[in-house]
Amino acid sequence: MKPPLSAALFLLCLASAAMADSGPSSSPLKARQVCSACHGKDGNSASDQFPRIAGQRAAYVASALRAYRAGLRNDPTMRAQAEHLSDQEIVDLAAYYGAQTGLATRRSARCGG
Repeated sequence: MKPPLSAALFLLCLASAAMADSGPSSSPLKARQVCSACHGKDGNSASDQFPRIAGQRAAYVASALRAYRAGLRNDPTMRAQAEHLSDQEIVDLAAYYGAQTGLATRRSARCGG
């Protein structure tokens, strides 16, 4: 029996987190690689399970990442991803995804709370 798609995607996210160092990521590229496991290479997620972050306002992405890092937004997976990001890495990630072109989606999705 095949596991549900959401379970497989969740495991993919966990695996990408496990590949990351326990400390801050060493480069914006490394941080983007971790994000891309769920949100897609350019922030356009291929799955409705994860929101599209390409084309989001950089200030919104930065605010969301800071809130996940501080535990103010409730999503264990995102908290684990954000808790090791430095302030500069958050700014860099937000700028990168804000500069990407967001593709149309079938529905709006939110990551976490």
